[in-house]
Amino acid sequence: MIFLASRSPRRRDLLHQLGVAFEILDLEVDESAFAGEPPEILVRRLAVAKAQAGRRLLAGDGAKLVIGADTIVVLDDLVLGKPRDPSHACELLLGLSGRCHRVLSAVALASADGTAARLCESRVCFRQLSRQECEAYASSGEALDKAGAYAIQGRAAAFVSDLQGSYSGVVGLPLYETAELLTAAGVQF
Repeated sequence: MIFLASRSPRRRDLLHQLGVAFEILDLEVDESAFAGEPPEILVRRLAVAKAQAGRRLLAGDGAKLVIGADTIVVLDDLVLGKPRDPSHACELLLGLSGRCHRVLSAVALASADGTAARLCESRVCFRQLSRQECEAYASSGEALDKAGAYAIQGRAAAFVSDLQGSYSGVVGLPLYETAELLTAAGVQF
């Protein structure tokens, strides 16, 4: 049995794309960064922590696999978290305007044999955005609870002038890496 340790409907949709049967585990993991922690280490650590927290929750059944994932947006080596409110979302979007940034997504698979993880890095470039566009998008509600204050699969797709890497990774679950982990664990889909 496979479990997804995530509240994200986007991750659920992406995992469904692979044709994998799974159940949801709703759990909380502290997503705070450690002082001086590089973004690549942070995102991988959080994905592993979510998968391992799920395994602990399911203790006693060695046949269960838990997928954990995390996605962060990095601009000039600064991790842009989720916006506090629409005003903060607008400021984050203005910071991304006319620039390229990195999106790091990590996925981890925890089993009775241990935990394996993969990192996916994508490069996303935004066209120049006006303050009015940023305010309108931020007030739509779509920007809230999203790393970097945007959802590439939603209205913010119109902001993206270039994408290099994994679209599914930017959405929140890198499918190539996820399939790689599941295949290595003997899961057929």
